[in-house]
Formats: sequence, C-alpha cells, structure tokens
Amino acid sequence: QVRLVESGGGLVQAGGSLRLSCAASGPTFSSYTMGWFRQAPGMEHEFVAGIRRITGGTSYADSVKGRFTIFRDVQNTLHLQMNGLKPEDTAVYYCTATDRIRPRDDPRDYEYWGQGAQVTVSS
Repeated sequence: QVRLVESGGGLVQAGGSLRLSCAASGPTFSSYTMGWFRQAPGMEHEFVAGIRRITGGTSYADSVKGRFTIFRDVQNTLHLQMNGLKPEDTAVYYCTATDRIRPRDDPRDYEYWGQGAQVTVSS
C-alpha cells in the first residue's frame, strides 16, 4: 500500500514558479512509476508528467514541456518544478503512483492518488 501526500501548492502570478512535492510512505519509488495529473474546474484529469519506476525516464504533456520538471529524491519524495506558469495551468494537481511498468498517460492506469494540491496562476 502506498500513501501519497502533496504539498507546495498556492497562488502565483503568471510567469512565476512553484514546486510541488509528494511524500510517499510504503515501498520505495523504485517499485512504482510515479506521475502528476491535474484537474481544472469542469474538466477531466489531465496527465502532466511521469517518471518510470526502473529507468527513471521522464515524460511530459506537450503543454508543459520545457516549463515543468519531474524528479524524485532519495528521501522518497517526488517533485514537480513548475516554471513559467500560465493562467491555464490553474488546477488541482495530484501525485499518483502505479506498479505498472508501462502505464498509459491515463488516470485509470494509476492506482494510488494523493489528496491534491491547488495551484492558481493569476494573469
């Protein structure tokens, strides 16, 4: 069983930066592929970034490439560094995990979810 707790959300002006963190309890990150999804009001969950459990390879949604960076540290914490934020990045961001080796960029492939962190970008 994996428990995920996000932190670091907040309000920022367009062009600013935020870092989201996700503390995980349970097995180490090497056992799980981790990801960030977001959900804007009235919208479905959208894949943002992922990091594979064995290789550490990363993937990003086209909308955030070059602005967001996903990485994990030895303290079993996952991070999402968000730079150049835009108003359209406003959403609740969720840390997720799956024991699938090759999950799709689909929320249905991720079994474990955090409670979510609100990110609001003002114009």
